[in-house]
Amino acid sequence: METQSSASPVSSKGEAPHADVRADVRADVDADVRADVTAEAAPAAAAPKRTLAVSSEAVEAIRRQVLKRKTPDAAIRVGVRGGGCSGFSYVIEYDDKPPRTGDIVMEFAEEGKATVRVFCDKKSLLYLQSSVLDWEKTLMYTGFKFKNPQEASRCGCGHSFTVA
Repeated sequence: METQSSASPVSSKGEAPHADVRADVRADVDADVRADVTAEAAPAAAAPKRTLAVSSEAVEAIRRQVLKRKTPDAAIRVGVRGGGCSGFSYVIEYDDKPPRTGDIVMEFAEEGKATVRVFCDKKSLLYLQSSVLDWEKTLMYTGFKFKNPQEASRCGCGHSFTVA
């Protein structure tokens, strides 16, 4: 193990022999660090936010359900909870309160129709980003369905999933 002395050698000019080299290296390193930070920050600022999409069929289904419930100011809260057959389960529920601090709020307004609001907390968005909330109506099933590209597998019930 090397130990360093606190005293610096001094040249005949009265300065440390490698002081100018250390200063140049320090300046280069500082410039590189500043360039790296700027390079990393610039694309992040320019990159679009990844969020959850809601299909037009799902928006209409939400609008119908909220009007049927007679709570036009209500929103639908979507999210992910731990649990279920496969590790995580999707959550879709009514929310009659204002959005929570940090929620992502999506509003879908159409002329002459009630505005549809969908809330999602930031933690759930990590698992739902780039997903589409859709409304599916088949002979076997009618309801909301998440189309999530992050799903590695889904339980047979369709309500729980694992991520890759």
